[in-house]
This record gives sequence, structure tokens and C-alpha cells, in this order.
Amino acid sequence: MNDTPGWASPGSAPSDGQKPDPSGPAEPTDRPAQPADQPGQAPQGPGPQWSKEQPPPAQWSAPSGPAAPGQAPPPPPPGPGWGNQPPGGYGPGGQGGYGGQGGYGAPGAHGGWGSGWGGPPPAAKPGIIPLRPLGVGEILDGAVSTMRTYWRTVLGISLTVAVLTEVIVVLFQGLVLDDSSTEALNDPSASLSELSRAMGDAMLNSSVVFVISLVGTVIATALLTTVTSRAVLGKSVTIGEAWRDARPQILKLFGLICVLLLITVGVVTVGALPGLLVTVAGNNGAGVALTVLGIIGAGIVALWLAIRFSLASPALMLEKQGIKKAMSRSAKLVQGTWWRIFGIQLLATLIANVVASIIVIPFTLLAAALSGDGLTGWLNTGVGSLGWTFLIISGIGSVIGSMITFPITAGVTVLLYIDQRIRREALDLELARAAGVQGYGATAPGATPGS
Repeated sequence: MNDTPGWASPGSAPSDGQKPDPSGPAEPTDRPAQPADQPGQAPQGPGPQWSKEQPPPAQWSAPSGPAAPGQAPPPPPPGPGWGNQPPGGYGPGGQGGYGGQGGYGAPGAHGGWGSGWGGPPPAAKPGIIPLRPLGVGEILDGAVSTMRTYWRTVLGISLTVAVLTEVIVVLFQGLVLDDSSTEALNDPSASLSELSRAMGDAMLNSSVVFVISLVGTVIATALLTTVTSRAVLGKSVTIGEAWRDARPQILKLFGLICVLLLITVGVVTVGALPGLLVTVAGNNGAGVALTVLGIIGAGIVALWLAIRFSLASPALMLEKQGIKKAMSRSAKLVQGTWWRIFGIQLLATLIANVVASIIVIPFTLLAAALSGDGLTGWLNTGVGSLGWTFLIISGIGSVIGSMITFPITAGVTVLLYIDQRIRREALDLELARAAGVQGYGATAPGATPGS
């Protein structure tokens, strides 16, 4: 992993110029850590002053006589035979003694080294996620927490991108498309040429809307990447700071989009080409079947590639990489965990779309009721009029829905990228250093991997 970059939080670059603590991690000792005083226990007085010259642990033995006044006896070694002290001392039954009532190792002892030990404390959490491998719920919760904690910045970015993309979609649908092409799909008496034209317009409409929405989603992800990466460290960022950090990478990001789209189109074309050639040769039945099978196979390959390169956008933005390097970084991080990333991405997309649909559908019904043939005509035909009233009202609903979907999908993508780097490259150490967490190392408590 010599090519693994460190953590470069956008804008602030908290790790630049910093050096690790020269003292290094604390050396382990042979004596147990002293727990904090517990309620109800008698104070033991000031702790003993340990000598700099201690005998080796294997030669440590029980004291042969009572301790000097005012001096606490040393801790006992494990093993049988210890505990032959008189009652009240450090022995069985001794108040505050080892193994005695309230002692270390006694059943139910608070803070002791026996049955009362409750495991390591949780991992450090300077921001929206704990600094350890994340579970599915923690990734989803982190995306929602970012939107809730930094709502001014997140909703400001989402609203701006959603309005711009929706204005382009509305203008395209209102100026380029017309009602005659869409109405032909529901006309039983329409000619073959009319149906072909209507299907072509519908495919063009869907393709353009998809591309515009994809561009908007990626731009929102680019801007929200800065917000989410700072939120992991517990730091806020303004819209201006997010834009200044993302601006140098915007052209590369558009290049990445074009490359991914070209790969998808190329895969689908290669899959459909044999069937199309067979159809042109005159064997229509076999050609259609082969085309369908080819498109299905190409769709599976395209989906596999989409998940494989799904982390390229945050890699490009956070690591300041080029297009090729960002794609290779994404492939490296996804390798071996394709199904997990696919499942989390699918779950996040379903949740975001369900929430957005709850908002978009009422606006669509209202738009249909105020335009064209009214709500009844829209429900009967299933095709909405492309009048400006319908487009504007439904567009408002789409903007509100996008304000919810953008932060969720973008946050999940960024947190998946961070989670994969924590699992593979110990990024949590860099994050802890950037967040100013003291004493965090490879043996930090709570480093239990998530699901």
C-alpha cells in the first residue's frame, strides 16, 4: 500500500505539516491500570510511589511482613497462595483487599478486573461517525446526521443544484417535446410511424432527464463530499468553502462522468450488436431473442462496473486524483466487498426514493388537476400534459424531493469510501490525528469492526 494517500480533508488539510506525537504510544506495563474511585468505597489515600528499580515480574512475591505505616502494600501476583494475610488486609475477605469484598476480581466488583469488566470503551467519535469500521445502520445514520447537523449548508447546496437541474429539465420538456408525441402512445388508431416517433421522443426525454439528473447528482456529491468529510471530524463548512474546494476538480469530475457513460453505452452496444446483426440478416425471431439476451447480459456487466467505480467520485475529490487514478482507487477499495457496497447503495437509493416519492406524488397529482384534462383525464391516460402549468408544479415537487435524495445518496457514497479506507488502510488513525483525538493508535479501544 505504498500508493495509499493519507487523509486530506478538503479545505482545511488538517494533516498537512503535522507530525505525530514524539512521545509515541504509551509503553505497556506489567501492573494493572488503577481504576477510578467508585461510589461507596472507602478512600485508600494517596497511591504508593513506585520505585524506579522494580524486580522482574517472575520474582515478585508476597511481602513477608506487615507494611510500614502510611505505605500501601504492592499489588499481589496472580496465582494460588496469595491471600494469607489477616482479615482486613490484602487477602480473602479483607475489606478492599484483592479478591475480598469490593476488591479487584471479586464477583460484582465495580470497575474490577473480574466479572464486572464491561469490555473496552467505545471508539472515538469526534463527528458524525465513530472512528472504526462502520455498520450499515451507522453509514445511513451518518448521512442523515450530516443533513440534520449542518442543514443550512447541506440544504443550500442541494436546493441550488436541484433548482438548476430541474430548470433545465422543464425547459427541455416544454420547448423540445410536444403533447402530440406522447398522446400517440395512447391512441389505438395511431400509425406505425406515429408510434415510432412517440417512442423515440419518450426515449429521448428519459435519456436526457437521466443524464441531467446524473450530472446534478454527481455535482451535489462533489460539493457535499467536503461537508461530509468535515462532519466526520466534527467541523463545519460553508457553501463558499465547499465550492472553493470542489472547483479545481469540477472539470475532472465531468470527465469522469463522460468516461463512465461511454463505458456504459459501449457495454450495452456490444451486448445488443450480435442480435441486431442477426435481425438485419433476416432472421427476425432469433435476432430479437438474441438482442434481448444481449441487453440483459450487458446490463448485468454495466451494473457490476457501476458499483466497481462507485467510489471514484469521492476518491477524485478527497485525494485530488485524476480520472484514471480515481477509477483504479475505487476498484481497489471495492474489491472483495462488491455485494456489501451494492446492498448498501441499493438500500440508500430505495430509502431516498421512497421519501422523495411521498413528496413528489402529491405535487404531480396537483399539477395534473390544474392542467390539461384534469386529474381524471390524467389518471385515465396515465400521460400528463406537457403544458407549462403541469411542468412547473411537478418541477417544484421534484426540487423538494431532490433536496432529500441528494444529501442521502451523496452522504452514503462518501461514508462508504471512508469506511472502506478505514477497513483496508487504517484511515481512522489519520482521521483521529486530523480531529485532534489524543492517544488514539492501532490498539485504540473500541476498534471492533462493524457489520
